[in-house]
Amino acid sequence: MNYWLVKFAPFRYSWQDVLRNGKFEIYSVRNHQARNNLKAMKINDYVLFYHSQQGNEVKGIMKVKEEAHQDKTTADPRWVSVTFEPVESFQNPVSLSQIKNDSGLENTGLIKQPRLAVMRLKKEEYTCIVDLAKNKPN
Repeated sequence: MNYWLVKFAPFRYSWQDVLRNGKFEIYSVRNHQARNNLKAMKINDYVLFYHSQQGNEVKGIMKVKEEAHQDKTTADPRWVSVTFEPVESFQNPVSLSQIKNDSGLENTGLIKQPRLAVMRLKKEEYTCIVDLAKNKPN
């Protein structure tokens, strides 16, 4: 089992869109490291959905529903998409500032590589973020 975080701008596709449509297909990823992360995802891996550019917070949990396949926005076979399904919404979304202020998360890709759209999380990092969502905000 692997753990991931996927960033997407809510004005393009929000967490509410994921819930309404029952799925999310990430597309148009053109960074080699993010693409390699997409290729490494396996069915039922857990994925945190992060609103980037607006809100800057983790909104919920998804699972990989369909592994890497051709990105429909390009004919170039180097680029892939992955399809996810929602698992759980966070009643208390986890903000970027909460993540930055948590000593257990200081080395996550979200802090170390803030422009990377698809990143692997250690199980401990994933659990820490989920725990932050379950606690009431300060």
